[in-house]
Amino acid sequence: MGVEPGETSDSARIAVLGLGYVGCVTAACLAHLGHTVIGIDRDEFKVKSILDGKAPFYEPGLEEIVQNTVAAGRLSAAVSLAEGLERSEIALICVGTPSAKNGNLSLEQLRRVVDEITCLLAKRSRSLTVGIRSTVYPGTCEEVVLAPLSHYRNVFVVSNPEFLREGTAVKDFMEPSLLVVGGSDTAAVTRVAALYSCLPITPCLVTLRTAELIKYACNAFHAVKVAFANEIGTLAANLEIDGAQVMDTLCRDSVLNISPAYLKPGFAFGGSCLPKDLRALTYRASRLDLKLPLLESVLPSNERHLQRAIDIIQELPARRLGVFGLAFKEDTDDLRESPVVTLLEQLIGKGRKLRVFDAHIVPDRIYGSNQRYLLSAIPHISHLFDASLEQLLGWADHLVIAQKPSSEFAAQISSSGLPVTDLVSTVRAPQFVAEPAAGA
Repeated sequence: MGVEPGETSDSARIAVLGLGYVGCVTAACLAHLGHTVIGIDRDEFKVKSILDGKAPFYEPGLEEIVQNTVAAGRLSAAVSLAEGLERSEIALICVGTPSAKNGNLSLEQLRRVVDEITCLLAKRSRSLTVGIRSTVYPGTCEEVVLAPLSHYRNVFVVSNPEFLREGTAVKDFMEPSLLVVGGSDTAAVTRVAALYSCLPITPCLVTLRTAELIKYACNAFHAVKVAFANEIGTLAANLEIDGAQVMDTLCRDSVLNISPAYLKPGFAFGGSCLPKDLRALTYRASRLDLKLPLLESVLPSNERHLQRAIDIIQELPARRLGVFGLAFKEDTDDLRESPVVTLLEQLIGKGRKLRVFDAHIVPDRIYGSNQRYLLSAIPHISHLFDASLEQLLGWADHLVIAQKPSSEFAAQISSSGLPVTDLVSTVRAPQFVAEPAAGA
């Protein structure tokens, strides 16, 4: 696996609560890294299996690690939580959070473990860091774990989500693609991150809720990728095209396709390509009697995202709204299907007073398809344009950023002192003020 047993500078005493797939792999691999680990589980079969140097289920590479770490005295197991916590400074909770009938998470096992920990803390004087490895919805660590434990000064809570796949869990642990630890106490976050210090990964240290959501974002993205590939494959098969070749070629683009490109929260997409091509693709698929729910949902999702932005702007108490940007993105004068045009159209229809500045658009020079699209939406758009950003900032009492500003414009916006709603960074609560030159 690339890491030899005992290869760690700061070995810790750890209790792993729950010996299912995640818990058992976590316990065994942490012991393999040189930590002293005790696994806790109500299931006597799992505990006995560990004590006998055997894995309680099949997972490639796991049994060998269990056997070696038990023999070395670094891995043990017990049914008693009191016994496990007595020896440990860190407790990693790895219990199941299965789906309830309505789709919500069942937190019964997590609540039970937290209750048991709480009952044992009254007699404890040493500090304890509780890490949540279980997949839980953002806010769960605060509400279900931190709240009952907050009465104890020496107890700290972090989120340390797992990214293990059954069948490759040991390899995923020892050669991680992502390591996340979240919490509000820097020392506790650092302490848990240090458990993995000899692995070839730089930890991402974030807030508690951010760590919880990262796990969901990863799984959702994986599901979207599978569904996307399957829908493109289905369409390809119906067109007598090799779907595998299409997707293999798509994956060769590591600049725009398999990359961080576009994976940033921001404003709705627009322009002459994405909306048009999605409409054509889903229409042609329907002519083949194919339902492609994922692809069909993209434009409605984009429209809903645009409407959220409009709703946020509508709630602003400002009398005079300045809008920075009109084209569908920065460094272009293309207005076709620009979400900003739709935003302005609706705000004007609601009677809002507004003015616009876009460095690359001069009303008198708009022609062709740009002119037809813009004038059909906003016939009197020329009366709303300001010739400079300075002019716009002098008129407005609130600025809406609908296009990524250059560093020069960002500095002007920052020094103006105007309240800002930044739709480009992320559509969020009003009064969000952009940092002067972030990412400009």
